[in-house]
Amino acid sequence: MKSIIPLGKLIAVGGNEDKGTYPNPKTRRKYYLNFFELGILKRIVLETGKADPRIEVVTTASMIPEEVGPIYTGSFAMLNCLNVGIMDIRTPEDARQPEYLERMLAADVIMFSGGNQSRLREMFGETDFLDRMMQRYYAEPNFVIAGTSAGAMAMSQHMIRGGSVPDALLKGAVKMGVGLGLLPAAIVDSHFVKRGRFGRLIESVALHPKLIGIGLGEDTGVLITEGNWVETIGSNLVIILDGHNIQHNNAAAAKKGTVLSIENVTMHVLAKGNVYDIRERKFYASKDALPLHTATPMAEKVASEAEAATSTAE
Repeated sequence: MKSIIPLGKLIAVGGNEDKGTYPNPKTRRKYYLNFFELGILKRIVLETGKADPRIEVVTTASMIPEEVGPIYTGSFAMLNCLNVGIMDIRTPEDARQPEYLERMLAADVIMFSGGNQSRLREMFGETDFLDRMMQRYYAEPNFVIAGTSAGAMAMSQHMIRGGSVPDALLKGAVKMGVGLGLLPAAIVDSHFVKRGRFGRLIESVALHPKLIGIGLGEDTGVLITEGNWVETIGSNLVIILDGHNIQHNNAAAAKKGTVLSIENVTMHVLAKGNVYDIRERKFYASKDALPLHTATPMAEKVASEAEAATSTAE
């Protein structure tokens, strides 16, 4: 499965994404008009290719799902998307219910809310839900898996479980675990700028130097296509950390609590519209600057093979 190029799309959001302005000022909830202009949620809808896609919001990571769910249904409603369901999966047994599997298979978008990323692996690991969602991600061009905050971090195979910002760049400040495995080539961190999480992403990359670190600012996300092309969307910035050229690196050998010593970590700062190529580790100012020999033909080949396999099965 992971040896081929995924045809689906990942949208990872750093958290606190603007969700529009409620028409009723008495709600006293603060939303922002630039949601409609910068449009992370709108971009999620557009990437499905449908005007009113079926969206399922998974609130498993949140400890306040009764509040989170209505916020998303209300926000998507302002985009005239009314076909939205909430999956309040709270236990591994819930995740194995046929109803949720059927709803996932019928959805155009699966969106994981924020909260605790470890809960997502705990609930969905080794389930048909995760296996079939992964199959759809690799096989279906317009299938979108989105996640905000914890939902974005859980996309990684090597996932950041947590970490102490005051102890940044001291060995052990970052806690690593296993994520959902949707993005095996990168480690994702969220709320990156305001919460000062540079240190823990640097340590993560030093521990896994063949992976790319992606730090997502607030109200900012990335659209990842073919498991490789990282396009920045939203109002803030994205930090890319590349450890492939690290030379001196004591991250693995240092004792817990001691200072890290790392030579030659490469950093890129991406604003809206910038693109990063994970495989080639290259920055592009825009999609227009991408080389002509992109991986798209391979994706078309995979799609053709998948279609042929389906026809044979029928």
